[in-house]
Amino acid sequence: MKSKHMKVSALIIGLSLLAATSALGEQVFAKAELKDEWKPFSTRTLSELPADATNRQAAGLSQFGGLLAHKVQATGFFYATNLTGRWWLVDPEGCLFIEKGVTDVTMPHGPTSQAALAEKYGSSSNWVAQTTTYLRTLGFNGLGAWSDFTDLRQAPQPLVYTRILNFMSGYGEKRGGTYQQPGHTGYPNDCIFVFDPGFETYCDQHAQQLATVKDDPWLLGYFSDNEMPFRREALKNYLHLPESDPGHVAAVQWLQARHGAQATEAMITPPDEQEFLALVTARYFRIVNTAIKKYDPHHLYLGSRFNGRVLNYSEVFRAAGPYLDVVAVNYYRAWTPSLESLAHWAHEAGKPVMITEWYAKAMDAGLANTGGAGWVVKTQKDRGLFYQNFTLGLLESKSCVGWDWFKYADNDPANTKADPSNRDANKGIVNVLYQPYQPLVDAMKPLNDQVYSLVDYFDKTHSQTADRQPGSL
Repeated sequence: MKSKHMKVSALIIGLSLLAATSALGEQVFAKAELKDEWKPFSTRTLSELPADATNRQAAGLSQFGGLLAHKVQATGFFYATNLTGRWWLVDPEGCLFIEKGVTDVTMPHGPTSQAALAEKYGSSSNWVAQTTTYLRTLGFNGLGAWSDFTDLRQAPQPLVYTRILNFMSGYGEKRGGTYQQPGHTGYPNDCIFVFDPGFETYCDQHAQQLATVKDDPWLLGYFSDNEMPFRREALKNYLHLPESDPGHVAAVQWLQARHGAQATEAMITPPDEQEFLALVTARYFRIVNTAIKKYDPHHLYLGSRFNGRVLNYSEVFRAAGPYLDVVAVNYYRAWTPSLESLAHWAHEAGKPVMITEWYAKAMDAGLANTGGAGWVVKTQKDRGLFYQNFTLGLLESKSCVGWDWFKYADNDPANTKADPSNRDANKGIVNVLYQPYQPLVDAMKPLNDQVYSLVDYFDKTHSQTADRQPGSL
């Protein structure tokens, strides 16, 4: 019989090996912004994992990309479920499913890209068929936001797709007062129009279009908007709107209900800020959820693609969670995803997390790379290493059910009408001539092909480690 000291030693060795596995990897030099200095980042890749990490399960997949070896109840549509502590998506056939997507899979609008399209594919239908096939060969199974879902859905072997509906930004464009910010819509004082009496009516009318796709099994779900400003200073911001604005009126009434008829901005406390932000959040997601589910009760509501400061606001995740099926997060400024953050977001919302934007751009692409929030690296190989490092972290988390790489094609510098964040930057898996970045996709494919084996490996590794915790001796 082993002694307690021997068991403790085994525990220490096991934990050390697990920590070492996470820390191993090539050193990749990267920086958050062009003006920064290059810094080395430890980067975990498939090559650092044991051989059995990628050969644990048969590769049989459903037509959607779910794991045939692990089936649960089938509903004919995608849904989310938690099995023994890990969140999963379930495909329409009942197979456990991890979404691996690419955003903005569309024919680029710049003049250079349009000329290349005609030369390489000859027609849009050829582009649809060949692009869908190519993404499948790389192990991708999904189309992220802003993809040309109408045409791509007609491919002989389609990919699972998502749609972004732009409820708030669409209402704002109709109402007036919004403006373009890099990557998303701007609102007056960072105040979304959630208190406008017309917003709820607009959402109901806007959602009527969903009835045409409510029975499509290839539709994963909907994003309602993109990167909206859920701010801790929301109460003060709404108070600073014009007195006739419904948001200002709502903020005054709320503050007076808290602190009396003579309440002033100076009386606002941190708990006030958090509770008012929760009110704004819950009101938005309740209205949008009601509209979506009225006309399409079958598909997932994926959220509004949280990003930036909101990722630190637990009250936002708690307020949104009851109305969401999956929490979409645009995850930037992290070289390796935080397991603690992923678990925290899922815990607060009570729903799984899907990473809906992240990327790195390389300086060897010949583009200026001035736009966008992704990491800057030196080479396409570095982009591939980053892809493996980041996705391994996501798979290690039991809270994440998939990801969408941003994006399909590089920004065409000649397209002067593009969003400021989408100009002259190396974000794509192909360049403006539709030529793949081979070192990048060569790293994407083996990772994508092994996601289910990797999930199994991480879960068994962590289970074995937990069995050796001191409390279990």
